[in-house]
Amino acid sequence: MATSRVQPSMLSICVAFLCVFGNLVSGQFTRFNKLILPRGVTGPESAAFRGLTAEGPFTTVTDGRIMKWQGPNIGFVDFAYTSPARTKQFCDGTTDPDKGPICGRPLALSFQPTTGLLYITDAYMGLLVVGPNGGLATQLAGGFKFPTGVDVDMLTGLVYFSDASLTYEIRNTTQPGFKSDSTGRFLRYNPLTRQVSVLLSGLSGGGGPAVSPDSTFVLVPELTGMRVLKYWLVGIRANTAQLLVNIDGNPNKIKRAERRGEFWVAVSNGQIPPRPTITPRGVRINSNGVVLQTVPFDREFVNKTISLVQEQSGRLYVGSRFTDFIGVYSN
Repeated sequence: MATSRVQPSMLSICVAFLCVFGNLVSGQFTRFNKLILPRGVTGPESAAFRGLTAEGPFTTVTDGRIMKWQGPNIGFVDFAYTSPARTKQFCDGTTDPDKGPICGRPLALSFQPTTGLLYITDAYMGLLVVGPNGGLATQLAGGFKFPTGVDVDMLTGLVYFSDASLTYEIRNTTQPGFKSDSTGRFLRYNPLTRQVSVLLSGLSGGGGPAVSPDSTFVLVPELTGMRVLKYWLVGIRANTAQLLVNIDGNPNKIKRAERRGEFWVAVSNGQIPPRPTITPRGVRINSNGVVLQTVPFDREFVNKTISLVQEQSGRLYVGSRFTDFIGVYSN
């Protein structure tokens, strides 16, 4: 009997020690490297990896393309595009926001792991999908003002995405006197029925949702609302949302961390309302909204907002609308 009382307490101490030690020692991400885009190309706002071999990263860029990293000797190459009107002569390398409706502006990516299909949200083209070989993506749903994020449920295949506003577009956000509103939405696309359902409305700003590995809930950021919501998919609270955590800063896309039940949130302090200095960081939280870790990125992303922190094979891949590279942090 004495042994049975001692073992659980010793196990708890060991687990607690390993968790704390692991966070302190293996999670500082102090080494930095860049995956540089081709000359003149900017805005790698999202990143996604494909399959067990973690091909990529694949990323979205300002001129309307989705590009794939082929290693340091080759770099990024064209993989897909979202607009049927896009031409390389007119669009490649452009940063003109008024070309977006013609060239496209993909903002977020999520792979369906069993099929290799890549789901895309484009600020002008809506929700799209492209096959494993890339090329022109197929529009699944349109008529949105400002789609910003997407995540595929790995168990059910349902697609969750976000729309920042019913009134303004991405190109409006840089115009003088711009003011955000609270007309954002959280939506679901069913590939079998091809129907879109509005799950939440009245949200303050966009970002990107993240489905839990067990498909029981989705985390939904409110960029200008400075908080993260938890939308339940199952149980007695199904189809309802609760406040998970208030964020000191503007939370953008959320991605599943490599530790099950944990997530990375891309946060920028001073984005909205604007401040003279912006400080970007990655915040790792658990499913209860407890902040487990904060990693600063301000030295490498000086006074720039970030949109994504994607963990892959022990590295953090950081995307920003305002750089010509994806930042890679390792230990």
